[in-house]
Amino acid sequence: MTQGQAGSTTRRAVILVLDGVGCGEAPDAADYGDVGSDTLGHVCAAMGGLPLPNLERLGLGLVAPLAGIAAVAEPAGAWGRMLPRSAGKDSTTGHWEIAGVQLERPFPTYPAGFPPELVAEFAAATGRGVIGNVVGSGTAILDDHGAEHVRTGDWILYTSADSVFQIAAHEEVVPLEELYAACETARALLVAPHDVSRVIARPFVGTIGAWQRTKNRRDYSIAPPAETLLDALEAAGVPRAGVGKVDDLFAGRGLSSRHVAANAEGIQAIDAWLRTGSGGLLFANLVDFDTQYGHRNDVPGFAGALREFDAALPMLQSHLREDDLLFITADHGNDPTTPTTDHARERVPLLVAGARVRPGFVGERATFADLGATVAEWLGVAFRGSGTSFLATVVGS
Repeated sequence: MTQGQAGSTTRRAVILVLDGVGCGEAPDAADYGDVGSDTLGHVCAAMGGLPLPNLERLGLGLVAPLAGIAAVAEPAGAWGRMLPRSAGKDSTTGHWEIAGVQLERPFPTYPAGFPPELVAEFAAATGRGVIGNVVGSGTAILDDHGAEHVRTGDWILYTSADSVFQIAAHEEVVPLEELYAACETARALLVAPHDVSRVIARPFVGTIGAWQRTKNRRDYSIAPPAETLLDALEAAGVPRAGVGKVDDLFAGRGLSSRHVAANAEGIQAIDAWLRTGSGGLLFANLVDFDTQYGHRNDVPGFAGALREFDAALPMLQSHLREDDLLFITADHGNDPTTPTTDHARERVPLLVAGARVRPGFVGERATFADLGATVAEWLGVAFRGSGTSFLATVVGS
């Protein structure tokens, strides 16, 4: 995890994204087939109430009605909700919007697989055949095509309801570097109108009936089309660091990131930055809610990940300095109680913690970009992107 050149500010901000942890359908959910989705609400209800005392203390029970979480009278932080404004409901779209960039059209998706001519071009450029080219989940796709891949060496190509071009390969059949090179080739081929949000390397190991994806996943995002919060901070010399897949989502522009295998490792990396970081921004993503539990409709697992984060929150808060702001939010929903395993078009929670935070309601923000604008103002740069800062609401004099 690296930082940019030192800026003049000693202030710090943390944007902590709980990937997929939405809090209720967005007003335009019907346009996405997501009417009724409510990730946090449904998980809490399905568990018969889900006590999360530390998030409760910050005001989570005031964000939305949640079984087992009280609407405390005197929260320790500021709270609110944010609405998605960009077209789409994937991680790239959500993180870009947080950083000030709104998209007018969604990234393309391929419910019937990718066009044959595009697949043929990819196969010719990489020197391997292609099997699959279907919509599927990461574990089922290996059951369906893993044996044939091991026998032939052909790429397993698949997609989902998201705008992704996913390439799976067994690490003992295809060297990792070759898989990564193939993803870079695909990224270069996938231009408009096939400008998918992400190309994803999906390496795996194991044998028939016991396939396992490894931690060597890599995401190759399309580059943001406009200036982001990260670009503005870099230009101003303000340090930036990442935890999780954040750098991949911005095509490596504006920061580098420490990639982690699980939420627990990510939490430790966030805590390490809080203990040692000199100033600037930490942009972190905890992905297990989404990849391990939301996409697999695993309600108990999702609830367990929420408990794990809640239990770690006092440790993170204990290392906040006088001039630190911690923003806890999400990038979209992924309701594990619905029949679909896809992302959901949802509002996201917004909690703000720090010694200088004035407890209170920051409203239902019209766009995720308001968060990026607030961070920019806190760190002393003029950039506001497509958002409006709410800093004056949350920071006391």
